[in-house]
Amino acid sequence: MFRVLVAASLVLLMAGSALAQAPQSPPTRVRGTVESLDGQTLVVKSREGPLVTIALAPNFAVRSVLAKTLADIKAGDYVASTSVRDREGKLRALELHIFSDAQRGQSEGQFPWDLVPDSIMTNAFVTGIAAAPQGGVMKVRFKDGEAEVIVPSDTPVVAYGAGDASLLKKGATVFVIARPDADGKLSAPAVTAEKDGVKPPM
Repeated sequence: MFRVLVAASLVLLMAGSALAQAPQSPPTRVRGTVESLDGQTLVVKSREGPLVTIALAPNFAVRSVLAKTLADIKAGDYVASTSVRDREGKLRALELHIFSDAQRGQSEGQFPWDLVPDSIMTNAFVTGIAAAPQGGVMKVRFKDGEAEVIVPSDTPVVAYGAGDASLLKKGATVFVIARPDADGKLSAPAVTAEKDGVKPPM
């Protein structure tokens, strides 16, 4: 009997270890407009066209975005920029968002993004900003290196602000980072939503 219990315990431990080591599905980034919100079920008309259903967490958070400018950013701020490389190989920003103090260090680094083909996301600390023709150049540092990002004067710049479920009305622009389960169903703990005409650009 003792041997049976030990063997059963080992099987459970191995199963638990396998589950813990199972790779998490990559996130699905949903961009579009709200079609409906029913309790914790959010339906988004994606920018690609199809409707996407997302199960929101019981205590889901809603963040708004506030319009800012490059002049609002200073050395030491933690920011994220979506960029593409120009013909000279330099990063040119498509959008720039400023993280809150509570988000400092979140997903730090540089990695592929899907705002447009071949776009790059850089989450980093600002080390300096210099004026440039028709915009500015932002220097940033992250855990694996540093970069310079050209920020044209027409680049959308936003910061995160407070929000609630009332922002999730039909037609509002939203951005959601969701996770698919084994069946492909999406869930998310938070939504970034349009407020006062300022839309999430990321």
